[in-house]
Amino acid sequence: MTDWPSYGLNMAAQRFSGLTQINQQNVGQLAPAWTVETGVKATFQATPIVVNGIMYLSLPFNHVLALDAATGKQLWKYTHERKADWPMCCGPANRGVAVAEGKVFMGTVDARLIALDAQSGQKLWDIDVAGNQVNTEHQDALSGNDPNKTRKVTGGTGVGIAMAPVVYQHKVIIGITGVGYGLHIDNPRSDAPLGAVIGVTGRYGRPGFLAAFDVNDGHQVWQFDTIPQQGWEGRFTTKTADGNEFERDIASEQAAMKEYPDAARFGGGSAWSTPAIDTDTHTLYFGTGNPSPQMNDVSRPGDNLYTVSLVALDTETGKYKWHYQQVPHDLWGYDLASPPVLFDYQYQGKKIAAVGQASKTGWFYIHNRMTGEFIKKSEPFVPQSNLFKKPSEQGTVIYPGILGGANWSPVSLNQAQQMVYVAAMHSPIKYTVHETAVKTGDKPMRYAASEPTADARWGLLSAIDLSSGQIAWQHKTSQPLVGGVLATAGGLLFCGEGDGKFVAYHSQTGQSLWQYQSDYGVNAPPISYQVNGEQYIAVVSGGNSLFGFKQGDRILTFKLPSKH
Repeated sequence: MTDWPSYGLNMAAQRFSGLTQINQQNVGQLAPAWTVETGVKATFQATPIVVNGIMYLSLPFNHVLALDAATGKQLWKYTHERKADWPMCCGPANRGVAVAEGKVFMGTVDARLIALDAQSGQKLWDIDVAGNQVNTEHQDALSGNDPNKTRKVTGGTGVGIAMAPVVYQHKVIIGITGVGYGLHIDNPRSDAPLGAVIGVTGRYGRPGFLAAFDVNDGHQVWQFDTIPQQGWEGRFTTKTADGNEFERDIASEQAAMKEYPDAARFGGGSAWSTPAIDTDTHTLYFGTGNPSPQMNDVSRPGDNLYTVSLVALDTETGKYKWHYQQVPHDLWGYDLASPPVLFDYQYQGKKIAAVGQASKTGWFYIHNRMTGEFIKKSEPFVPQSNLFKKPSEQGTVIYPGILGGANWSPVSLNQAQQMVYVAAMHSPIKYTVHETAVKTGDKPMRYAASEPTADARWGLLSAIDLSSGQIAWQHKTSQPLVGGVLATAGGLLFCGEGDGKFVAYHSQTGQSLWQYQSDYGVNAPPISYQVNGEQYIAVVSGGNSLFGFKQGDRILTFKLPSKH
């Protein structure tokens, strides 16, 4: 039996399966093994967890299923009752559970951490991870001639949990999201991507955090705030260690420090992605979200530490070790959404303990994981234009932009071949700065909007050679790719698409070897496991509303035909 015990398969989060029963020679015979319809048709992003032949899966709105991983037979179901008065900031999606010490752990859209008994599904404990003391933006801040003023709002700054927890040394580690989310406006067409994300000047949100809780009773062991109370303004840098230069009015920002001395209280920095853990050094690595207000910097001078950063912490105390800020003073929504991955990096004849991250900006970054030192980044895996140009009144078209690049999709990394596989997208975004008239004598209210353009959008699946940083091969898809990938020792790469295609590729060439058509978007990370001597591939199919991909409620599993 071979399980899939944790979100990223292992603590290094490599998502590379060593199973070889399904391989390049026989993948063409892959057929559905079992399918389950969950009854909850909504954006479905979860990674199934398989432990001792049982699949544990969180559904949208935080219900949980336990299934026989060989047959799909339901063993138990937990039905989540949300707090009636809790506004859902960021949609119903949940990225998965953690299973350890006889328990199933899940973070919820109403910012709770719940422990269930793994055998029965009975709730063991249920704690509030965060209170909801945040202000949310409203459409009344928008100018009268802005079409977004009357469109449907699908989300806004708040507090929730989307990430799958990870359990390490009797601690459940999880973080909050939504604290710099911005006003999300629906597109009038149901099959279209999100209409706009708007950041309004003001005191919205709070600092994000990552925290550890005791597996037995849920008491908090430590908490790391993603915005430091002191020094959050940083060095007012105009250039990063990897050579990115930014247009910044440093003098205005420094003057604004007097007007907004408490900006850090509303600082943002959501924790979207499950940490990777170095078990030798007890160090965890996670990415942080954008500062608050989203894309709008009037009230947040400085570098806005530690937003849009890769952060390393001590797993036992939550103590800060180092950070690397990819984009200081972010104006574009370039949060580190895709989870970091750990690997031994063969570089210039040496083996370096490294951490990598596929960015929204379109590069795969590689760092020394002991020191945080930037080693190199790949060539861009998506087109780039006007990167780090300021939003403007007439509108500045930028790509990748707020959607990425690589969005929250996890990568898969083959350490032996020094290859990483990234699912990403090309989706041009127009960034516009608006001002709303207020009372005579008052400063006009400013807000910034990011909206998809009418230009063509597509997906890009890339194999990146870590040694050279070059793209070994790339496959273009008709729609943006979001959901993640699975590579296997059978020489295969699996990836789903928003139109319901689920495809197996030759991992060395990118050639398509097998395809399945689902009724709903396949926008979640696939996994592989083995039960009773048979290898399975599993993925959830429920689309994604932010991208206009058809929503549904299916769990799909595949295996080779049995030999009788």
